Amino acid sequence: MYGVGYLQRLGRAMMLPMTVLPAAAIFLMLARLPWEALGWPHVPELLHAAGLVMFQYTPHVFAVGIALGLSNQTAAAGIAALSGMFIFTAITHAYDPDGVQPSMFAGAVIGIVSGWAHDRFKSFVLPEFLQFFGGSRFVPLFMSGFSLLFAWLMISIGESLAGLASSAGTLVESAGGFGIFLYGFLHRILVAFGLHHLLNHVFWFQVGQYKDAEGAVYFGDLTRYFAGDPEAGAYMAGLYPTIMFALPAVAFAIIHEAREDLKPKIAKQFRIAALGCFLTGVTEPVEFAFLFVAPYLFLVHAVLSGGVMWLTYELGIRHGFSFSAGALEYLINLPLSTRGWMLIPLGLAVGVVYYVLFRWSIRRFQLTTPGREDATRLDDWAGDVPYRAPLILQALGAKENIQRIEACITRLRLTLEDDRRVDVQALRHLGAAGVIRLGGGHVQVVFGTYSELIREEIQKLMQQDVQQVQFHAPVQGRMIPLEDVDDPIFAGKLVGRGVAFLPEKGELVAPVKGTIIHVHPSRHAVGLRTDDGLEVLLHVGIDTSLLGGEGFTALAKEGEVVTPGQPLLRFHLPTLRKRAKSLATPMVITNPEIVRSWRFAPYKTVKKGQAAVMSVVVHRREKKGQGVHS
Repeated sequence: MYGVGYLQRLGRAMMLPMTVLPAAAIFLMLARLPWEALGWPHVPELLHAAGLVMFQYTPHVFAVGIALGLSNQTAAAGIAALSGMFIFTAITHAYDPDGVQPSMFAGAVIGIVSGWAHDRFKSFVLPEFLQFFGGSRFVPLFMSGFSLLFAWLMISIGESLAGLASSAGTLVESAGGFGIFLYGFLHRILVAFGLHHLLNHVFWFQVGQYKDAEGAVYFGDLTRYFAGDPEAGAYMAGLYPTIMFALPAVAFAIIHEAREDLKPKIAKQFRIAALGCFLTGVTEPVEFAFLFVAPYLFLVHAVLSGGVMWLTYELGIRHGFSFSAGALEYLINLPLSTRGWMLIPLGLAVGVVYYVLFRWSIRRFQLTTPGREDATRLDDWAGDVPYRAPLILQALGAKENIQRIEACITRLRLTLEDDRRVDVQALRHLGAAGVIRLGGGHVQVVFGTYSELIREEIQKLMQQDVQQVQFHAPVQGRMIPLEDVDDPIFAGKLVGRGVAFLPEKGELVAPVKGTIIHVHPSRHAVGLRTDDGLEVLLHVGIDTSLLGGEGFTALAKEGEVVTPGQPLLRFHLPTLRKRAKSLATPMVITNPEIVRSWRFAPYKTVKKGQAAVMSVVVHRREKKGQGVHS
């Protein structure tokens, strides 16, 4: 429970309440506009109060958000966490209004325990006359008791903890620029594992203390910054040059080093990624483009990012954000900053350094960044998330392999029965920028900002009870639409509906589990029938029946039950190139009337046996007894 997988769940849960903070920052920004000139003198005061109250109640928001994140958005856990925070706040305030405060630490503890309590007690059974309070209804009761004891414990050790926190803050502050560098370095490293939110939680909401003119106390770099502390923002300002300038420069370096034939599409993709990074601070689509092909370059990036943060600190620049270091937040929060304008020239200089460094590295070490090798480029989704979701589910090992699925802003976070069943090639084929295995069945798949939509579609599919048949690639080569086959019978879908492939190697494997019902005498075609009644024809080349079996070797017999990836035929590719009309190899379902819906993967290069190239939902089970003919 408490391994890396739990930490990634906790990191995502801590990200959930962060989504409310941009609204607070916008209110505070609007409060600084000249409303008096418009005849609304009370608006600044109201907006300032609306923004500040969010930061004052951030511990409560985090308690609820963490509980929801750890309990798969269960209301009982969220209500339990909120009631627990109310109890904690009431008890500590009643004991000493100037003593223990409802800090982020208290909010995190109560949120984590609420999430744990839900998992522990959601099936809790009481005697029948008390069962109304059993199951998930027991969680708020448990948290009421826990919060009472936790508040009393914090009162008892409050002074000692306050001294320890003050010492820790002093220790971090005493490290000066090196402490800032270390934070910046670790922040980028942890981004790769999706655990950076845990680090941010400490520095943004724990380290440092500030009391405003009204006596309200704020903890952490982020909350102190928006409360008006002029010394706050040291752990955020240095991220602006990296996110707004350095990573967009990397995106343009990738574009300019792409192959000429792929450059138009890569340019479209990475200009969008660069713009998203610059405006909103979402960095993963760019960072994951080189993380897997050059991990050492990512390490250099982490060192440079830490160095930029150190330089920013030494220049006395203080700036902050509520969500991420993009241009929108830079402009909104600029009035609260100290020397914030200096981030622009500094960022431009950092961008030039990154651009030169990455173009040189890509060219010097022949890195296969997107656009330099067809199989590694990011895909253009074109808004077809529901269309690809069944194929993504198959590439993850099907719904029975998924124990838990969550999503943060840019990645799916999964707990799987067996992470060896994940088809990484298929996921990249379907648009994933990267796949991270954390061990113990915990896997992250980076799909960029589509991740939450993908999670929703996959959860819908997992709740449906439909007969869905998933097809693997029968050959290694390039997948093409059936309409592109140089044969009017197949292209006109007179034989059936499906896809085709241009093979690069001379072996045909089973695309799906089924029984061989036909092997053509010339061995160029094989027919299968699945348990769902689908009749599948695999036809190697066009007009290859005229070869009379020359160049073909059958590896399976009629009546044999085969599984995906099992060899069916071998064929001599040079012979087919010389004598066949075309190498196109159709894979068609010859009884499409029993198919309710179809899903096809992008038409790109595939590996033999690769999962998720085609998915169909069977409308009705029907086994016709008739064979499949070439």
